[in-house]
Amino acid sequence: QVQLVESGGGSVQAGGSLRLSCAASGYTANTNLMGWFRQAPGKEREGVAVIYTAGGFTYYADSVKGRFTISQDNAKNTVYLQMNSLKPEDTAMYYCAATTVYFRDQGVLASRHWASGYWGQGTQVTVSS
Repeated sequence: QVQLVESGGGSVQAGGSLRLSCAASGYTANTNLMGWFRQAPGKEREGVAVIYTAGGFTYYADSVKGRFTISQDNAKNTVYLQMNSLKPEDTAMYYCAATTVYFRDQGVLASRHWASGYWGQGTQVTVSS
């Protein structure tokens, strides 16, 4: 089992920044991929950014490229999502997730690859205009 705890959400004005953290505990060696997803009211959950824990390869959704950065601190078993130039459309519940995959490409952002993974409880991000 892997436990994931997110923190760092909050309310900011458009153009502002937030950094989300996801602390992982438990049998993390059972996973090789961590990521951030978000879900706004009435919308489907979407993959935002992912990072392969071995090697640090990353992929981003087109909507956040150039604004968001995912990173990891393996010593702390923590993944971060630095969000800059926030927009009102970034408002959503943000979830951290961990899973295992056996391929490496942009398609890993699709939720179906995380169905058997582990999920945190989420942290709310609200961006006002």
